[in-house]
Amino acid sequence: MKLPPLRALQCFEAVARLNSFSKAAEHLNVTQSAVSHQVRLLEDYLGETLFNRQGRSFSLTKVGERYFEEVTNSLGNLSNASQMIRHGESGNLRLALYSSVAVNWLIPKLEDFRNQHPEIEITLNMVGDQPDYNDQFTDCFITMNPPERNFVNQFMFTEKLYPVCGKKLWQQLRNKPLPDSLWQHPLLSVQYSDTNESLGDDWLRWCMSGKFELPKDVKINQFSHVLLAAEAARYNLGITLISNYMMDDQDRQQSLVRIPMHELITGDKFYFVYKETRARQPDIMKLGRWLKQQCYELESA
Repeated sequence: MKLPPLRALQCFEAVARLNSFSKAAEHLNVTQSAVSHQVRLLEDYLGETLFNRQGRSFSLTKVGERYFEEVTNSLGNLSNASQMIRHGESGNLRLALYSSVAVNWLIPKLEDFRNQHPEIEITLNMVGDQPDYNDQFTDCFITMNPPERNFVNQFMFTEKLYPVCGKKLWQQLRNKPLPDSLWQHPLLSVQYSDTNESLGDDWLRWCMSGKFELPKDVKINQFSHVLLAAEAARYNLGITLISNYMMDDQDRQQSLVRIPMHELITGDKFYFVYKETRARQPDIMKLGRWLKQQCYELESA
């Protein structure tokens, strides 16, 4: 039985997944014309049009949508089979997640996972807000933006923010009225470069949830990542808002003080994500159960 060329299938899958011929070419480390040529060869082989082309824009046809789902699963199965031959049927898992979750929450707990499952070796890969959900890159994810199809999305926890400061600064705040005493010190605001938020939006939302106003003359210092703001707070440079999972680290609890005020539920939810085709893979099942237990302890704290 004659099969379509593997290279043509890879090119089609990359274009459909990334919704771009140029990005697919960059991902596959080939030219854009080579990708277009391979997609044309595949369409000729199938005798079907896979993309509706309208000038520079395009979209999958109905046939293309069905074929993309089947090709994605098939390439995933082929990748899994290859990984099993290379590394054995179990023992190696690649987990992609945000740096803040890795550094402040997961890594301090991994010794417990290793003690429970010494046969599994976990490799961590850092990702941004929009990871590439490709199991050729990783086996599973922790993300706030789970894909809608062909993946299992296991809910982990909801993000909550609360104010913290260093121990030295807390000595100046304690026994003084809140929140008024907060405004006498710099507020450390996190403003990610890939968002449309303005300076101090995180503090403004926190104030609104507490039903009081953020003073216009308060000093606000901007940081591009929550890890930077947390370190600045640890060294008494101001007060910041951090996520509930960041205070779960025992060492950080010893250097940061949670100011006794309300939480802000951001609405962001974290999920453990993996392909449906891997749902019965023993190592992923073990990791999923362990993560569920850790999240239960976090939500109960």
